[in-house]
Amino acid sequence: MPLSVLLVDDEPLVRAGLRAVLAAQPDIEVVGEAADGAAVIPLVRQLRPDVVVMDVRMPLMDGIEATRAVLRTVADPPRIVVVTTFENDEYVYGALRAGAAGFLLKRARPAEIVHAVRLVAEGDSLLFPAAVRQLASSYGRDRGNADARSAMERAALTEREREVLRLMARGLSNAEIAARLVVGTETVKSHVSAVLAKLGARDRTQAVIAAYESGFVAPE
Repeated sequence: MPLSVLLVDDEPLVRAGLRAVLAAQPDIEVVGEAADGAAVIPLVRQLRPDVVVMDVRMPLMDGIEATRAVLRTVADPPRIVVVTTFENDEYVYGALRAGAAGFLLKRARPAEIVHAVRLVAEGDSLLFPAAVRQLASSYGRDRGNADARSAMERAALTEREREVLRLMARGLSNAEIAARLVVGTETVKSHVSAVLAKLGARDRTQAVIAAYESGFVAPE
């Protein structure tokens, strides 16, 4: 079955462009559109998309609140990718903290948009290390407090899990981490799963944000 995608953006031309790019792929089907985050939950429940591609700034309900609402209230929720005009956007950071699997710039090339949808549909995160570092440096500094540090301490990561988290924060894939540590990919997957479980993170992006906000990894 093709991957099903819901498009959410208050600009009709942006939605039309995304639809044209995605619908041209034989393995992707655009199943619906919405002009505001307030319409997302009923559409997600009705259409059961695999991926929601959602504008981060909208007039009634922005992408942060819509992401948080979907992940909190919908059983087996879809993966969410937020789109933005500006890379260094506090809204983007808020959406990532809320559980979005990643973000795309509106100026992204068609191939990048298609790759993003396929990537997150497979359960991976669309993680741009340099961008997340910049976002964490700009907006995570005040959040990197004693509570975040305490949560990291309570996670009680093993030394190998801590090493894996540092490499995740640099944006390395499981295969790249395996090569760096000279272990098998399945071993790395096990370590990544353990890190996510101990941190209570939905995916790699949330784990990396937790690492920055706790001070475990310092933004550059």
